[in-house]
Amino acid sequence: MALSQQGDKQAYAALLEASQRWLQRYYARRISPSQLDDLVQETLIALHTKRASWDPARPFLPWLAAIARYRWVDHLRRLYRADEHELHEEFIGCDDEPELVARISLQRLLNFLPPAQEQAIALVKIDGLTIAEASAATGQSESLVKVNIHRGLKKLAALIEKE
Repeated sequence: MALSQQGDKQAYAALLEASQRWLQRYYARRISPSQLDDLVQETLIALHTKRASWDPARPFLPWLAAIARYRWVDHLRRLYRADEHELHEEFIGCDDEPELVARISLQRLLNFLPPAQEQAIALVKIDGLTIAEASAATGQSESLVKVNIHRGLKKLAALIEKE
C-alpha cells in the first residue's frame, strides 16, 4: 500500500488482487454468494477512494477490515430497507399504523424460524385455527404441530430476550 500511495502501478495491481482475495473470503461467510462480487467491488472502490487516508505507520489489514466492515453494514442496511419496503407492500390493506408495524415486526420474527414452526405458529396463534385444523392444513400430526409451536415460541422468546 505504501508503494501504491507513491504511484507504483504494479504494487497497486498486486494490492488490489490480494485485497480482492481477502475480501471474498471475508464476505463469503457473511452474505449470499449472489451478492459477493458486487460487495467486493464496492469495497475495492472504497479502498481506492480512501487510499490517501491510510497511514503507512499503521498496519494495512486492520484498515482494510474496517472499510470492509463498514461496507458490509451498509449492505445490510440496504437489504433491511428493501425487505421493509416489500413487507410494507404486503400489508397495504392495513389502515392502522401501529397494527401495520406490529404485523411487520411479527413477520420479521417469524422469518427466523424453520418453515414448519413458522407455519404452525401462524395457523394456530395468529389465524386462530385449532391444533386439529392446523394439522390437517399442514399435513403434520397434531403432536408435531404442538411441538413446532412450543419450539418456535421458545426460539422467538430467546430472540426477543437477546435483543
